[in-house]
Amino acid sequence: MAVRRRVRIMVTMAAALGLTVGVSGCGAETGADSKTITLTVVATNYGDSVHKNSLGYWDRVGLAFQSSHPGIRVVAKVYPADTVDAKVAELVKQGKAPDIVQTDSYAEYAAKGMLYSADELLSIPVQAGFVQSLAEAGEVRNAQYGLPFTASTRLLYYNKDLFQQAGLEPPTTWQELLVDARVLKARGVKYPIAVPLGPEEAEAETLMWLLAGEGGYTDDAGAYDFTSDANVSTLKWIKSNLVDTGLTGPVAPGKLNRGAALEAFVDGEAAMVNAPLSLMRQIEDSTLNVPYGTVPLPSRTGKAVPTMGTADWTIAFKQGGHREQIGQFLDFLYGDKYVTEQAAEYQLLPVTTSATDAMRADKHYRSLWNGLDTLDNMDLYPLSETNWSRVSTAIRTKIGTSVAPGGDPEAVLTSIAKAAR
Repeated sequence: MAVRRRVRIMVTMAAALGLTVGVSGCGAETGADSKTITLTVVATNYGDSVHKNSLGYWDRVGLAFQSSHPGIRVVAKVYPADTVDAKVAELVKQGKAPDIVQTDSYAEYAAKGMLYSADELLSIPVQAGFVQSLAEAGEVRNAQYGLPFTASTRLLYYNKDLFQQAGLEPPTTWQELLVDARVLKARGVKYPIAVPLGPEEAEAETLMWLLAGEGGYTDDAGAYDFTSDANVSTLKWIKSNLVDTGLTGPVAPGKLNRGAALEAFVDGEAAMVNAPLSLMRQIEDSTLNVPYGTVPLPSRTGKAVPTMGTADWTIAFKQGGHREQIGQFLDFLYGDKYVTEQAAEYQLLPVTTSATDAMRADKHYRSLWNGLDTLDNMDLYPLSETNWSRVSTAIRTKIGTSVAPGGDPEAVLTSIAKAAR
């Protein structure tokens, strides 16, 4: 199956520089030195209530860059993930597009000719150093506009204590998963396997299962293909074998959001759940500290299939006209030091082959090794499709009904396909 799309980034240095300048323009010269170029950056904040937000990371990057590039100043702001796109859209509408943006999409701006391409910005070694699957995922009409910054994948987490007590091994096929879930249910486990198909992020859970069933959102040519036989068969299997038999727990998948499913695992109530790498940090921060293991989501037959992945991107707007300075900053940003720091801090995956190899060889990053192994065989959201936002909304609102009592998987997939036209 052809590789597809998705990942996220960030930035902020004003505080450490003692600056009070906000993102008010596209790099206009400010201050006493008229030769100083100011790059504006808008980025996503990866922090949460426990771990520091992204300001410190970007402060370090900005200070280090500016010490070796005294003629370029970087002024950045970070915003929550659910507001950053709206902020960027507002600035673009005002004619004040930031020079650099870190976000989870790029296709709409690329299609309008508003972005620099990778080969207009990056040195050859930096551009060639991206993990191939991620570089390809950032392309629109065979030109790369989305520069991957961080990546993540989904793995099947299992509760080691519950599995050991039941004499079970982590599954490698759907049949083994079904047997394990039946045993766990018989032992009184509340959620033998949590399947969150609620509106929070159902597009991720759905893609994981479709890929495991040798389907997906797109065909080998990259065109939407929701109603394939493989996709219909996968949803029917989930409905009849897991949902109808009560193996997915007391909350219907269509009403179970990702956050609630992860909490059930952290609290020891769920024996299995598909989740991002960041669940490791959530488990470590909990008082229960549930012993867990991770494996790829079992495929229908045990055959190796692409793993669902996500990515966030760096994009560069043409409006400010600072192509050379943007390129210098991005070359610096994609050095191994900062790619590795970002991945390690937030339990994400690096986006360059050199950083990936270094983390794979370092036992300090052992918890990420299963994720690192998936980088070259990831299938991402089809972000090059300018209507993906509308399509993903249709998936979030409809897919849960496909496995509900009386649900019709084929009819639901057909309805989603209509939204993709």
